[in-house]
Amino acid sequence: MAPGLRDLQLTRLAGADEESGDLEDVRLLDSYEDTSSFNRIEEGMRTIQVRVTGMTCAACSNSVESALNSVNGVLRASVALLQNRADVVFDPNLVKDEDVKNAIEDAGFEAEVLSEPGTFGTKPHGALVGQFTIGGMTCAACVNSVEGILRNLPGVKRAVVSLATSLGEVEYDPTVISKDDIVNAIEDAGFEGSLVQSSEQDKIILGVSGIYTEMDVQLLEGILIQLKGVRQFRFDKMTREVEVLFDPEVVSSRSLVDGIEAGSNGQFKLNVTSPYARMTSKDVEEASKMFRLFTSSLFLSIPVFLIRVVCPHIPLVYTLLLWRCGPFQMEDWLKWLLVSLVQFVIGKRFYIAAARALRNGSTNMDVLVALGTSASYFYSVYALLYGAVTGFWSPTYFETSAMLITFVLLGKYLECLAKGKTSDAIKKLVELAPATAVLLFTDKGGKSIGEREIDALLIQPGDTLKVLPGTKVPADGVVAWGSSYVNESMVTGESVPVLKEVDSLVIGGTINLHGALHIKATKVGGDAVLSQIISLVETAQMSKAPIQKFADFVASIFVPTVVALALLTLLGWYIGGALGAYPEQWLPEKGNHFVFALMFGISVVVIACPCALGLATPTAVMVATGVGANNGVLIKGGDALERAQKIKYVIFDKTGTLTQGKATVTTAKVFAGMDRGEFLRLVASAEASSEHPLAKAIMEYARHFHFFDEPSATKDSPKHNKETNSGWLFDVSEFSALPGKGVQCFMDGKLLLVGNRKLMTESGITIPTHVEDFLVELEESAKTGILVAYDYSIIGVLGVADPLKREAAVVVEGLKKMNVMPVMVTGDNWRTARAVAREVGIQDVMAEVMPAGKADVIRSFQTDGSVVAMVGDGINDSPALAASDVGMAIGAGTDIAIEAADYVLMRNNLEDVITAIDLSRKTFARIRLNYVFAMAYNVVAIPIAAGVLYPSLGIMLPPWAAGACMALSSVSVVCSSLLLRRYKKPRLTTILEITVE
Repeated sequence: MAPGLRDLQLTRLAGADEESGDLEDVRLLDSYEDTSSFNRIEEGMRTIQVRVTGMTCAACSNSVESALNSVNGVLRASVALLQNRADVVFDPNLVKDEDVKNAIEDAGFEAEVLSEPGTFGTKPHGALVGQFTIGGMTCAACVNSVEGILRNLPGVKRAVVSLATSLGEVEYDPTVISKDDIVNAIEDAGFEGSLVQSSEQDKIILGVSGIYTEMDVQLLEGILIQLKGVRQFRFDKMTREVEVLFDPEVVSSRSLVDGIEAGSNGQFKLNVTSPYARMTSKDVEEASKMFRLFTSSLFLSIPVFLIRVVCPHIPLVYTLLLWRCGPFQMEDWLKWLLVSLVQFVIGKRFYIAAARALRNGSTNMDVLVALGTSASYFYSVYALLYGAVTGFWSPTYFETSAMLITFVLLGKYLECLAKGKTSDAIKKLVELAPATAVLLFTDKGGKSIGEREIDALLIQPGDTLKVLPGTKVPADGVVAWGSSYVNESMVTGESVPVLKEVDSLVIGGTINLHGALHIKATKVGGDAVLSQIISLVETAQMSKAPIQKFADFVASIFVPTVVALALLTLLGWYIGGALGAYPEQWLPEKGNHFVFALMFGISVVVIACPCALGLATPTAVMVATGVGANNGVLIKGGDALERAQKIKYVIFDKTGTLTQGKATVTTAKVFAGMDRGEFLRLVASAEASSEHPLAKAIMEYARHFHFFDEPSATKDSPKHNKETNSGWLFDVSEFSALPGKGVQCFMDGKLLLVGNRKLMTESGITIPTHVEDFLVELEESAKTGILVAYDYSIIGVLGVADPLKREAAVVVEGLKKMNVMPVMVTGDNWRTARAVAREVGIQDVMAEVMPAGKADVIRSFQTDGSVVAMVGDGINDSPALAASDVGMAIGAGTDIAIEAADYVLMRNNLEDVITAIDLSRKTFARIRLNYVFAMAYNVVAIPIAAGVLYPSLGIMLPPWAAGACMALSSVSVVCSSLLLRRYKKPRLTTILEITVE
């Protein structure tokens, strides 16, 4: 008969914090608790379910539960950790849904009230996140327009649009709005839109080879119609790709591919197209398109320029150009024809984009270009017609329109190239992903009976995969057979290969160096570590720093302001001429005051550039996140960068952060009448059933003492544990782990305790003075003392040390040199904490702090408005990481760390804390420089274009020259941001001003 829930004994989770003071009772059975009380709702009460994001341990769930129960009007609340769910019963007269949500968010977590109880945990009907490509955006005004349209759609909860990446990320309710509706809304606004990928994982794009005729297309469509689970599909004859929407609960992506290939009797061969690869190809396609437009415009504009400047100096050619053909000269016909092609064929994109912007109630760079080129073109046409009718021939400015469009297209092309450089980090990460995998087929006994090569994007959880030497590990998983060394530098940044044996974890994209391995896939697709890294970098590049609000505001009023200034310039010069404010000699040959004034007005419209302002922040953030990823520092977004450059305090967790996180027994002192071997055998018998890291350290020490085995031979070995339990250990009964205290059990009917002072005191055991003195001596030497009592008498003490990381003291000193104050917080006792702090040079110490209390420590440092960073190992520090202004999870790459932290420091190296802060400071210095440049450009260029220097210095900026300046201004800002790619991690010797001889 299966034991009831109340018969189960929970022990400490492996991998939790090593100190006894940091022990937690992780409530793994929350989801199985009796919820019948929630079904009995008192009259007038209401119950709701809330999805809580960010909980990682029992301390988190306790914090949420306490926050909810403290709300006036909440009758009761229960939080299920594994389900990320809170059930709340409350009085609707006193409490609203929003109050419940706010209480959870004030506790440092994210909350979402579910529409109906019981929906969470079943088939996902919650919000989905989709990424969409958005083509046609040219400046910050376009971004604001698209964001406004998306946010106003019903069912859309959040929308972020990035100019630098031409991507939009939309969080939406699929029961209210579909992906197609979002794409249609983008296209209705006049932009190009398409879905890249969705968190629903129900779309696959397959490249199909073997299609030659219309009959083949019909065969493919017939196969897809017959396949179960296929919702809809679309075949693109140009790209030879089929896009399939399917129900992942009915058919898997691999079954879909196998079904198509089998249905065609092998005629069709399919390969999965990565969404990231499609995005990269679109970037290349956009740059190629801009280059074609630029070269076409240049080819047509050069003859116009030569007709105006060079041909008058060649008599024979000039004579032909002056030949009258109808009402106009030949040169007029040629210029009109060539420029009309540039204006309305090549330059039609500016008219389309300008009309799109005006239709959406906004103005952008395209409006200025369309206004400037149209003014010069249509005035020139008017001058020709007026001359044909009256015989008074005014000068034309066709070349101004042509050269302006040419320079703008050149700027757009250079901008595409520069922005393409900013996404190099994503491209490099995508290249790390393996293309194929070898799938193994095994019999019931686990013996291999065959293999097959498949696309790596078709791997499913549970697949057994063969990894040959020199190839990439195809997916995250566990080694099922074999032994080899794996290069994990792409994740950890460490070049030293890591030994992988049976039960070792491996990460997709890492390189197998020596022996063959068989691995069992555990995480694929978006759940894999590499995909999470790519997604994190991509999301960060789309994020907006708070400083960008300034640019968005300026962009919203920029174009109307420039148009107003251009009109004032035109009127000023025209009225001034009419009143005789300047001499007639200033006028162009055969020109009048209006023509003279019009040139200044057009130059003002053309030279103004909101693009530079719009690109100042996103390009710098994009480059910085890419540079960070290349250095093992994953940044969640621009807001995290902005906060990090203001950090005043860095609060370090002790175990696993300042220390190596590997406890070792250094001392074994026996106070009873038994030898050391017998004492260690007794302690090991008590700890054999515990999963705590300290227990493993004790077991390793005791076994090594008895058998002189290599310590590494005992690490995490289930087989070894079985051997020891049946061999040299004593039999114990009624074992239990006491969180925050230690363990207890009975041996030969006598109580055996292994733990701290609190355990002994609560059990009524007196600690003798000489034992207490020995404990103090251990603690003052930065070691943790573990007391052992048998039959209510202290029989010995174990001293456990967790060595400091070699770089800890230097990093702490480096932070002080950067005017950042380091603080240490730990659950260990005060003496040990002070000793460790003394070794690394930290003065401010908070000891005996339970995990849930670390967030309170952080808030105490935030009271004066200081920006506080928390550096933790991402295991039980998530409440503190969430409560801090900047959370840094070190030595991580796990779901927990990514969820709770703003920075994920992939390497287990404290130097990356300095790198993160230094990169943030340099990034924002670059952003400020970009803004200064963009603002200074417009402040200086617009008055010059308006002609303020013409009366005194005779400097006049022709419209075509103004167009060249405008085109290069945004490119200059992007190139300024690209200089961040040269960023080098700071050397500690430089920070500490150490001279190395």
